[in-house]
Amino acid sequence: MPTSVRPRAARPTAPPAGRWRSAVVVCAFLVAAAVGIGVALQLPSVGAEALISAGSAAQPPLPTGAPPAPSPSVSPDPDPVPNTPVAPVLQMPGPVPAHGRGTFGYDDRAGGVLGRAGVLRRFRVAVENGSGEDAHAFGDAVQRALAGPGSWVDGGQLRLQRVGPGSRSDFTIYLATRDTAGRLCRAGGIDIRVGGVPYTSCRVTGKVVINLDRWRTSAPHLVAAKLPLDTYRLYVINHEVGHQLGHHHEACPAKGRAAPVMQQQTLFLNGCRPNPWPYVGGQRYTGPPV
Repeated sequence: MPTSVRPRAARPTAPPAGRWRSAVVVCAFLVAAAVGIGVALQLPSVGAEALISAGSAAQPPLPTGAPPAPSPSVSPDPDPVPNTPVAPVLQMPGPVPAHGRGTFGYDDRAGGVLGRAGVLRRFRVAVENGSGEDAHAFGDAVQRALAGPGSWVDGGQLRLQRVGPGSRSDFTIYLATRDTAGRLCRAGGIDIRVGGVPYTSCRVTGKVVINLDRWRTSAPHLVAAKLPLDTYRLYVINHEVGHQLGHHHEACPAKGRAAPVMQQQTLFLNGCRPNPWPYVGGQRYTGPPV
């Protein structure tokens, strides 16, 4: 019997080498992409985390070819307002009472001792009732004038102190309406009238009397010279207290020079410049005696 021969199984045909390599590359790419997507879904980007923690939001990237996003509009800074200098007050507005009640309210506060050495003179401060002025405010103004620098205590031979009612005092500084001021000054032998109206201030024994008219409105030639009212107030207090301390009137030393504090600056300057202080540059400043 003839021997039977089994046919051989056909071998699978191997794909060409180039096609195999392409398949491997595609598979590797797909695996890497899958891994990348998984990671991206689990971990936020570092840049986004930093922006959020800083309290700001990141702008998404623009698609290719898209026009740039417009920048947020920023309003320009407004032009700075120029600092306009404040004009000094030359006189207070409104009518000034011609008379009050004839009685006085006192600054009840004791002040510190002004000056470093010398005899101590104590004073009180009083404001006429019905004048519309405050005793504490007037007391503060008196304190500023007598404290200096430039006041009577700068010579080192005098000290001044404001005391309250009931304390021993050497003199009183009054702020009085013009009619009351005229009466107080006339009782001490001083006529302060100009044109028949009580005009200036005065000093009589134990009393320094400041005329409310001048305290509120200064004097016309000083207003024309643009002298601040606060400066005039320094002057009138130091001038009248100077009389209380024994000083007399003085004249303008020369045209263009500062007026001595004892010059009657309320009435005239005679070519001098206004000056509220008895000491200028640390030295006693005087003019020719009148």
